[in-house]
Amino acid sequence: MNASVDALVAGLLAGYGVAIPFGAISVLVVALTARTSFRVGAGAGLGVAVADGLYAGVAVVGGTALATVIEPAAGPLRLLAVAILLLLATGTVVRAIRQHRGRSGPARDDRGLTTPGRAFGAVLALTLLNPTTILYFGALILGRQASAPFTPTDAGIFVAAVLAASASWQLVVAGSGSLLGRVLASPRGRLGTALVSSALIVLLALRLLLAD
Repeated sequence: MNASVDALVAGLLAGYGVAIPFGAISVLVVALTARTSFRVGAGAGLGVAVADGLYAGVAVVGGTALATVIEPAAGPLRLLAVAILLLLATGTVVRAIRQHRGRSGPARDDRGLTTPGRAFGAVLALTLLNPTTILYFGALILGRQASAPFTPTDAGIFVAAVLAASASWQLVVAGSGSLLGRVLASPRGRLGTALVSSALIVLLALRLLLAD
């Protein structure tokens, strides 16, 4: 596969893998749309996407800088990255099952988020505070850079693909408003999106494991 196409596919998988789980932030995006307007919900959703893109960029830059250093340990580091991704996938499923059994979920205060700009800024900050996101991208890039490092162009394609994938999903969530949002935010909906996301993360792990 062409390196640029491979970077594009990897970025799309990574972006959807991190964006699809329907957790507290997604509930907030849906609630904002239902309570205010699509523009406000879209602003909140794009805040999530930008945070994902920023973390992907940080991981790529850090991985690129370390590429020559970590090359001698490429094999073990790739296995470590695969293990981390599989643990994240497992954790996503376990949390979703617990929430499904408990029939409850965390709530977020959305008071005051009445404009697209405010919603964007607040949700961007909330998403950046999630340590799982940087761990996810860090593991993914660490494994990739240890075996087949991104060129600057491919790194840019990867980050752009992550941003596009995350943004497209968040806009779907915002657009769903109170209709599809109620389905996705239900216990079964959360469990289903968690399983889909975990499957994508496992696919990424397998791609790393089988990379040349």
